[in-house]
Amino acid sequence: MPDEKPRIIVDEDWKAQVEREKELARQQAEQPPKPPEAPERPGQFPPASLELLVSMFATEALMAMGQIPHPVSGKHEAYLPQAKHLIDLLQVLEDKTQGNRTDEETKMFDQVLHELRLAFVAVQKHLETLPQGTPH
Repeated sequence: MPDEKPRIIVDEDWKAQVEREKELARQQAEQPPKPPEAPERPGQFPPASLELLVSMFATEALMAMGQIPHPVSGKHEAYLPQAKHLIDLLQVLEDKTQGNRTDEETKMFDQVLHELRLAFVAVQKHLETLPQGTPH
């Protein structure tokens, strides 16, 4: 039987499957893309915590110092009285929670207040060097 040629067996089922997959891909390509899935619960917020509250005040203070852009205007604008007020509010919060914080929360307060005060002094000194009437 060495003279016998190998027979090629063609399975028609796989051809039909490939054709179905091609047709499905073509149909999907013609459909407009679906909008991204909305979160399960719109407006879902992270759990309330002291860390989140400190972070919110710190972010507002940095924005008031012009260190991060305002979310609406996109501009870096400094308004130091507001920044000072926010830092003072964080100090009040630290004072009022004394004895009721974990060690991590105490370290967080120390670090955040220290960094905000350093940034405040740096911005204040920088603004003093600007010519009068320069927007900041």
